[in-house]
Amino acid sequence: MQSLPPNYRAVVIGASGAIGAAITHQLQADPRCAEVIALSRASTPPVDLLEESSITATAQFLRTHAPLHLIVIATGMLHSADFQPERRLSQLNYAQMMASFRINTLGPAMLIAQLTPLLARHERSLFAVLSAKVGSIADNRLGGWYSYRASKAALNMIVKTAAIELARSHPKALLAALHPGTVESALSAPFSANHRTRPAPEAAAEMLHALDQLPEGESGSFLAYDGQRLPW
Repeated sequence: MQSLPPNYRAVVIGASGAIGAAITHQLQADPRCAEVIALSRASTPPVDLLEESSITATAQFLRTHAPLHLIVIATGMLHSADFQPERRLSQLNYAQMMASFRINTLGPAMLIAQLTPLLARHERSLFAVLSAKVGSIADNRLGGWYSYRASKAALNMIVKTAAIELARSHPKALLAALHPGTVESALSAPFSANHRTRPAPEAAAEMLHALDQLPEGESGSFLAYDGQRLPW
Protein backbone atom coordinates (compact mmCIF):
# COMPACT_ATOMS: atom_id res chain seq x y z
CA MET A 1 0.00 0.00 0.00
CA GLN A 2 2.30 2.71 -1.32
CA SER A 3 -0.26 5.50 -0.99
CA LEU A 4 -0.51 5.13 2.78
CA PRO A 5 2.08 6.62 5.14
CA PRO A 6 4.98 4.47 6.36
CA ASN A 7 4.13 2.29 9.36
CA TYR A 8 0.42 2.49 8.64
CA ARG A 9 -2.03 0.57 10.83
CA ALA A 10 -4.74 -1.62 9.33
CA VAL A 11 -7.89 -3.37 10.52
CA VAL A 12 -9.65 -6.23 8.75
CA ILE A 13 -13.13 -7.15 9.99
CA GLY A 14 -14.33 -10.51 8.72
CA ALA A 15 -10.78 -11.87 8.79
CA SER A 16 -11.91 -15.48 9.17
CA GLY A 17 -13.56 -15.54 5.73
CA ALA A 18 -11.76 -16.37 2.50
CA ILE A 19 -11.42 -12.79 1.31
CA GLY A 20 -10.79 -11.30 4.75
CA ALA A 21 -8.08 -13.85 5.53
CA ALA A 22 -6.40 -13.23 2.18
CA ILE A 23 -6.43 -9.46 2.70
CA THR A 24 -5.01 -9.94 6.19
CA HIS A 25 -2.14 -12.06 4.85
CA GLN A 26 -1.39 -9.54 2.10
CA LEU A 27 -1.16 -6.72 4.62
CA GLN A 28 0.95 -8.75 7.04
CA ALA A 29 3.44 -9.28 4.21
CA ASP A 30 3.68 -5.54 3.49
CA PRO A 31 6.85 -4.19 5.15
CA ARG A 32 5.29 -0.72 5.24
CA CYS A 33 2.47 -1.94 7.49
CA ALA A 34 3.24 -1.62 11.19
CA GLU A 35 0.18 -3.46 12.49
CA VAL A 36 -2.69 -5.56 11.16
CA ILE A 37 -5.60 -6.16 13.53
CA ALA A 38 -7.62 -9.12 12.29
CA LEU A 39 -11.12 -9.32 13.76
CA SER A 40 -13.99 -11.76 13.31
CA ARG A 41 -16.63 -13.56 15.33
CA ALA A 42 -13.85 -15.85 16.58
CA SER A 43 -11.29 -13.16 17.46
CA THR A 44 -10.55 -11.41 20.74
CA PRO A 45 -12.54 -9.28 21.00
CA PRO A 46 -15.17 -10.96 18.83
CA VAL A 47 -17.11 -8.89 16.30
CA ASP A 48 -20.75 -9.83 15.80
CA LEU A 49 -22.50 -7.68 13.20
CA LEU A 50 -25.86 -8.75 14.61
CA GLU A 51 -25.15 -7.13 17.98
CA GLU A 52 -24.71 -3.37 18.27
CA SER A 53 -23.05 -3.82 21.67
CA SER A 54 -20.36 -5.96 20.01
CA ILE A 55 -19.72 -3.25 17.42
CA THR A 56 -19.44 -0.64 20.17
CA ALA A 57 -16.99 -2.85 22.09
CA THR A 58 -14.93 -3.28 18.93
CA ALA A 59 -14.72 0.48 18.48
CA GLN A 60 -13.63 0.92 22.08
CA PHE A 61 -10.92 -1.70 21.62
CA LEU A 62 -9.64 -0.11 18.41
CA ARG A 63 -9.36 3.34 20.00
CA THR A 64 -6.20 2.12 21.68
CA HIS A 65 -4.70 1.46 18.23
CA ALA A 66 -5.76 4.72 16.59
CA PRO A 67 -5.10 6.54 14.38
CA LEU A 68 -5.91 3.93 11.75
CA HIS A 69 -5.00 4.21 8.08
CA LEU A 70 -6.81 1.27 6.50
CA ILE A 71 -10.07 -0.41 7.52
CA VAL A 72 -11.59 -3.20 5.44
CA ILE A 73 -14.98 -4.72 6.25
CA ALA A 74 -14.86 -8.09 4.49
CA THR A 75 -18.23 -9.47 5.55
CA GLY A 76 -21.39 -10.44 3.74
CA MET A 77 -24.19 -12.97 3.39
CA LEU A 78 -25.69 -14.28 0.16
CA HIS A 79 -27.15 -17.52 1.47
CA SER A 80 -27.27 -19.56 4.65
CA ALA A 81 -28.36 -22.95 5.90
CA ASP A 82 -31.90 -21.58 5.93
CA PHE A 83 -31.99 -19.34 2.84
CA GLN A 84 -31.04 -19.30 -0.81
CA PRO A 85 -31.22 -16.14 -2.98
CA GLU A 86 -34.79 -15.48 -4.09
CA ARG A 87 -35.48 -15.95 -7.79
CA ARG A 88 -39.08 -14.68 -7.77
CA LEU A 89 -41.23 -12.19 -5.87
CA SER A 90 -43.27 -15.10 -4.51
CA GLN A 91 -40.20 -16.23 -2.56
CA LEU A 92 -39.77 -12.97 -0.61
CA ASN A 93 -40.16 -13.25 3.14
CA TYR A 94 -39.44 -11.01 6.13
CA ALA A 95 -36.99 -13.34 7.83
CA GLN A 96 -34.65 -13.64 4.84
CA MET A 97 -34.82 -9.95 3.99
CA MET A 98 -34.11 -8.96 7.59
CA ALA A 99 -31.19 -11.38 7.83
CA SER A 100 -29.67 -10.01 4.62
CA PHE A 101 -30.02 -6.39 5.69
CA ARG A 102 -28.66 -7.01 9.18
CA ILE A 103 -25.46 -8.59 7.85
CA ASN A 104 -24.99 -6.70 4.58
CA THR A 105 -26.21 -3.22 5.52
CA LEU A 106 -26.93 -2.54 9.17
CA GLY A 107 -23.80 -4.09 10.66
CA PRO A 108 -21.41 -2.41 8.20
CA ALA A 109 -23.28 0.89 8.60
CA MET A 110 -22.77 0.83 12.36
CA LEU A 111 -19.10 -0.07 11.88
CA ILE A 112 -18.68 2.89 9.54
CA ALA A 113 -20.38 5.17 12.08
CA GLN A 114 -18.21 4.01 14.98
CA LEU A 115 -14.86 3.45 13.26
CA THR A 116 -14.49 6.40 10.88
CA PRO A 117 -13.65 8.74 13.81
CA LEU A 118 -10.58 6.53 14.40
CA LEU A 119 -9.10 7.23 10.96
CA ALA A 120 -6.05 9.47 10.72
CA ARG A 121 -7.09 13.09 10.34
CA HIS A 122 -4.01 14.55 8.66
CA GLU A 123 -2.77 11.57 6.62
CA ARG A 124 -4.26 9.55 3.79
CA SER A 125 -6.54 6.79 5.03
CA LEU A 126 -8.82 4.26 3.34
CA PHE A 127 -12.04 2.63 4.50
CA ALA A 128 -13.49 -0.09 2.26
CA VAL A 129 -16.54 -2.31 2.58
CA LEU A 130 -17.21 -5.34 0.41
CA SER A 131 -20.20 -4.63 -1.76
CA ALA A 132 -21.27 -6.43 -4.97
CA LYS A 133 -21.84 -5.52 -8.58
CA VAL A 134 -25.33 -7.00 -8.31
CA GLY A 135 -26.06 -4.16 -5.87
CA SER A 136 -25.92 -1.76 -8.82
CA ILE A 137 -29.42 -0.56 -9.68
CA ALA A 138 -28.39 0.69 -13.12
CA ASP A 139 -26.67 -2.60 -13.99
CA ASN A 140 -29.53 -4.89 -12.92
CA ARG A 141 -30.62 -6.68 -16.09
CA LEU A 142 -31.27 -10.20 -14.83
CA GLY A 143 -33.46 -9.63 -11.77
CA GLY A 144 -33.70 -12.05 -8.87
CA TRP A 145 -31.62 -12.14 -5.69
CA TYR A 146 -33.91 -9.52 -4.17
CA SER A 147 -32.61 -9.36 -0.61
CA TYR A 148 -28.93 -9.49 -1.54
CA ARG A 149 -29.24 -6.91 -4.30
CA ALA A 150 -31.28 -4.53 -2.14
CA SER A 151 -29.06 -4.86 0.93
CA LYS A 152 -25.92 -4.14 -1.10
CA ALA A 153 -27.57 -1.21 -2.88
CA ALA A 154 -28.47 0.18 0.55
CA LEU A 155 -24.89 -0.35 1.71
CA ASN A 156 -23.66 1.61 -1.31
CA MET A 157 -25.87 4.53 -0.30
CA ILE A 158 -24.49 4.42 3.25
CA VAL A 159 -20.94 4.60 1.86
CA LYS A 160 -21.76 7.44 -0.52
CA THR A 161 -23.52 9.48 2.16
CA ALA A 162 -20.89 8.82 4.83
CA ALA A 163 -18.16 9.95 2.43
CA ILE A 164 -19.79 13.38 2.15
CA GLU A 165 -19.87 13.81 5.92
CA LEU A 166 -16.41 12.36 6.54
CA ALA A 167 -14.81 14.79 4.08
CA ARG A 168 -15.58 17.60 6.52
CA SER A 169 -13.66 16.08 9.46
CA HIS A 170 -11.15 13.82 7.65
CA PRO A 171 -10.36 15.48 4.32
CA LYS A 172 -7.69 12.92 3.41
CA ALA A 173 -9.86 9.87 4.11
CA LEU A 174 -11.47 7.93 1.27
CA LEU A 175 -14.42 5.56 1.58
CA ALA A 176 -15.20 2.96 -1.06
CA ALA A 177 -17.70 0.21 -1.76
CA LEU A 178 -15.63 -2.57 -3.31
CA HIS A 179 -16.83 -5.36 -5.62
CA PRO A 180 -14.52 -8.40 -5.27
CA GLY A 181 -15.78 -10.32 -8.30
CA THR A 182 -16.47 -14.05 -8.07
CA VAL A 183 -13.97 -15.40 -5.58
CA GLU A 184 -13.43 -18.99 -4.50
CA SER A 185 -15.25 -18.92 -1.17
CA ALA A 186 -18.15 -20.44 0.75
CA LEU A 187 -20.32 -17.48 -0.29
CA SER A 188 -19.90 -18.04 -4.02
CA ALA A 189 -19.50 -21.83 -4.09
CA PRO A 190 -23.13 -22.73 -4.94
CA PHE A 191 -23.22 -20.21 -7.81
CA SER A 192 -19.77 -20.40 -9.35
CA ALA A 193 -20.35 -23.12 -11.95
CA ASN A 194 -21.11 -20.62 -14.72
CA HIS A 195 -18.61 -17.97 -13.64
CA ARG A 196 -14.85 -17.72 -13.71
CA THR A 197 -13.69 -17.74 -10.12
CA ARG A 198 -10.42 -16.39 -8.78
CA PRO A 199 -8.41 -17.57 -5.77
CA ALA A 200 -8.90 -15.36 -2.73
CA PRO A 201 -5.20 -14.27 -2.58
CA GLU A 202 -5.41 -13.04 -6.18
CA ALA A 203 -8.62 -11.17 -5.49
CA ALA A 204 -7.19 -9.64 -2.31
CA ALA A 205 -4.12 -8.33 -4.13
CA GLU A 206 -6.29 -6.81 -6.86
CA MET A 207 -8.64 -5.12 -4.42
CA LEU A 208 -5.86 -3.65 -2.32
CA HIS A 209 -4.22 -2.34 -5.50
CA ALA A 210 -7.51 -0.73 -6.59
CA LEU A 211 -7.78 0.98 -3.20
CA ASP A 212 -4.14 2.05 -3.31
CA GLN A 213 -4.75 3.73 -6.68
CA LEU A 214 -7.94 5.54 -5.62
CA PRO A 215 -7.32 9.25 -6.26
CA GLU A 216 -8.03 12.02 -3.81
CA GLY A 217 -11.44 13.50 -4.42
CA GLU A 218 -13.06 10.14 -5.21
CA SER A 219 -14.25 9.21 -1.75
CA GLY A 220 -17.60 7.45 -1.89
CA SER A 221 -16.70 5.50 -5.03
CA PHE A 222 -18.19 2.16 -6.09
CA LEU A 223 -15.21 0.17 -7.38
CA ALA A 224 -14.61 -3.19 -8.95
CA TYR A 225 -11.54 -5.21 -7.98
CA ASP A 226 -9.75 -4.00 -11.13
CA GLY A 227 -10.34 -0.32 -10.31
CA GLN A 228 -13.26 0.09 -12.72
CA ARG A 229 -15.92 2.54 -11.52
CA LEU A 230 -19.28 0.78 -11.33
CA PRO A 231 -22.67 2.44 -11.93
CA TRP A 232 -24.87 3.04 -8.95
